[in-house]
Amino acid sequence: MDLHDFVKIIRTRWVTVFVTSLVTISAAVVYTLLQTPLYQASTRMFVSTVAGNTVSDLYSGNRLSQERVLSYSELITGETLAQRTIDRLSLNMDAETLTKKVTAKARPDTVLIEVSVVDPSPLQARDIANALSDEFVVMVRELETPDQGAKPDARVVVEQRATVPRKPVTPKKKQNLAIGILLGGMLGVGVALLRDLLDNTVKDREALERITGVGVVGVVPFDKGRRDHPAISFDTNNSPAAEAFRKMRTNLQFLSVDSPPRLIVITSSIPNEGKSTTAINIALALAEANRRVLLVDGDMRRPSLGRYLNVVESVGLSSVLSGAASLDDVLQESEYPRLTILTAGATPPNPSELLGSMVAKKVLRDLRDRFDYVIIDTSPLLAVTDGAILAAESDGAIVLVRAGETTREQLTHATRILNDVGATLLGSVFSMVPTRGSSADNYYYYGRTYGKSAEQTPPSVPKQVHRRFRVEPSASTVSAPESKSSGTA
Repeated sequence: MDLHDFVKIIRTRWVTVFVTSLVTISAAVVYTLLQTPLYQASTRMFVSTVAGNTVSDLYSGNRLSQERVLSYSELITGETLAQRTIDRLSLNMDAETLTKKVTAKARPDTVLIEVSVVDPSPLQARDIANALSDEFVVMVRELETPDQGAKPDARVVVEQRATVPRKPVTPKKKQNLAIGILLGGMLGVGVALLRDLLDNTVKDREALERITGVGVVGVVPFDKGRRDHPAISFDTNNSPAAEAFRKMRTNLQFLSVDSPPRLIVITSSIPNEGKSTTAINIALALAEANRRVLLVDGDMRRPSLGRYLNVVESVGLSSVLSGAASLDDVLQESEYPRLTILTAGATPPNPSELLGSMVAKKVLRDLRDRFDYVIIDTSPLLAVTDGAILAAESDGAIVLVRAGETTREQLTHATRILNDVGATLLGSVFSMVPTRGSSADNYYYYGRTYGKSAEQTPPSVPKQVHRRFRVEPSASTVSAPESKSSGTA
């Protein structure tokens, strides 16, 4: 991973970084607010020893004082002095508790001892510090006096007495907040990197082309309006979604120019990848280019085209395959010019057997001869075998991948199914691609749609990784070959 990849991950996962940082900072704030404020009072004591008048005696006395300072520091934090302080102030605590509040630090190369006491009460902190120092002076006098009435070998003087502290020493609000921000940022970046490492969904064009072995013929942006109204009115609609399907139409028209695919299966790995919506709008985009298009609902288990396009659903493909109706009886003209609909019909008990029958093959050949393009919406490949059966009898299949949702394993399995039945994989389509944020850069090569019509917007050119591809650079400079008869495009 280089710096560019790192920045890309952070930009894509910025929500994860932000939320993790916010939670960590909030935890630091809560921890700070829940801490009991503690006040610190300090005293400073001077240690001296008996010395002679010569320079050597003075040096020896000073060295002796410095050595005693270390020992005195241990005595100050001991339970004996703590108990004497408790008895003097009549404190409601034991010696062990008090020793935890006391710290003594000897300054290097000096004879000074700093004594600090922390307590929730600033007044009590001051009183304990002063009483502790006074009791220590008495203790040293007792320890350093060799005989009764003799002069002690060393003495301690309280050089600075404690005063009432004004501000608490804990919690350290600024320090805790700074640590929370720093730790939150580090955790956020770590979680983002971990999520990206564990994320096995298809997130970019390179991964999609590598798994499928074919190019990306379309990138369909997410449009929440398509949930309730899947069909786009291409006569008046110049939205990014409409332009995306126009680009896809151009790419499809130039897939293998010598023998262009005309009976095309639209499939996906799993449900809810936008397969039906894509099939409808590819058909509408082709019809806009003055092509006679048939849209077939090949998903007999969960049909949806009839409901989306407001046509009769009770009769359709299953009726023809079972011999209950002729093909002419079930073809329905839609409200859109040059678009004919063949619904799935009544749900049969054996969809796979019907679609794999000789009757189905004959019907598909007949439909191919009648129309310029036949677009078939099928079942997901990993759910049932229906989609694979239809793909094997078509000119080729286009597999849909929902951006950031379809996993690499699902797409690999779906591609293997198509290869196993001998189906031609024409290309792949990214569906429901985010239109905002840095994650959209994973799917687009050069940015977003901006033209007002298909002729003003150059098509997205898929990577040339399949021998059937021959995609021209612009829809405005190259037109699809005209039909010489009613049966060819």
